[in-house]
Amino acid sequence: MGIIKASKLIYDYIKRDEDGNPDGIKRAVDQVDIDIEAGQFVAILGHNGSGKSTLAKHMNALLVPSQGTVWVGEKDTSLDENLWDVRRTAGMVFQNPDNQIIGTVVEEDVGFGPENIGVPTKEIWERVERSLDAVGMTLYRHHSPNKLSGGQKQRVAIAGVMAMKPRCIVLDEPTAMLDPNGRREVIRTVRELNRAEQITVILITHYMEEVIEADRVFVMDEGRVVMEGTPVEVFARTAELKKYRLDVPQVTELAWELSQAGLPMSEGILTIEQFTEEIMKLYRQKSGA
Repeated sequence: MGIIKASKLIYDYIKRDEDGNPDGIKRAVDQVDIDIEAGQFVAILGHNGSGKSTLAKHMNALLVPSQGTVWVGEKDTSLDENLWDVRRTAGMVFQNPDNQIIGTVVEEDVGFGPENIGVPTKEIWERVERSLDAVGMTLYRHHSPNKLSGGQKQRVAIAGVMAMKPRCIVLDEPTAMLDPNGRREVIRTVRELNRAEQITVILITHYMEEVIEADRVFVMDEGRVVMEGTPVEVFARTAELKKYRLDVPQVTELAWELSQAGLPMSEGILTIEQFTEEIMKLYRQKSGA
C-alpha cells in the first residue's frame, strides 16, 4: 500500500432546503481508486466541478467517505482515533494562503503549527529555519505576511505545513489566485521540496504546464478518474482531454495541430526543447542531412 490509497471511494454532498432539511444528493466523487507511492510527485487534473478538490479533502480527513475507504499512512481516515496521525502524515495547502496564515510575522506563523503540537521551543525554531530556507523565504522571516506578494504568501503557507514535518503535502489549486510569476515561484518550490526533501507531493490543478514533471497524472471528470498515466502518456491523448474540457500545454497543442495538418509529429511533446528537436529532426529528414 502507498502513502495514500483510496478504494471505491464515494462522496455525496447532501443538498438542503431553506429550513436545513435534506433535499437531494449530489455525488462529487464516484468509485475512485488511487494508490500513491511515498516520494512521488502526483498531479490531479480536472475542470471545475470534476471532484478533484473533494478528493483532496479526503487526503487530510477534512472529509470522510460516504462509501469506500481512504488510507493515509495506512490509517483509515474514517476512524476518529486516526485523525491526528492522518493530519500529521498529510498536510494541506489551500488555494488562498490568507485562509491559513494567522501570524503577524512570517516566522511566528511558520512556528504556529509545531507549537500547537507540543514541539519543544528549541526544535520549533530549528524547524522554522529549515522550512523557510527550503521555500526560499528566510530573508522575509521578520516581515508581516500582509506585505508579501501572493506567491510569497503561498510559500509561507507551504513552510508552515513543512514545519509540521508531514510525509506528504496536498496542494489544492495553490496557484489559482496567483499571477504567472507567482505560479512559477510556487511550483518551483514544490518541485524542489519533492526532489530534495523526498516529500510526497499531490498537486490539484487545472494549469497543464504545472504537471509536466509529475511522476503520475490522474484526470477526473464527473467524480471519476477517467485517465491515468505519466504526463507523456496523458498529454498524448490530446483529443480525449479536450472532450473532458481540458487544455494541454501550449507546445503540446501546437505539435498536435501540426500533426492534424499532416506533419508527422511524435505524440506527447511537452516542452519547447522537445518541440524544437522534433522540428529539426523533420527538417533533417526532408533535406537529407
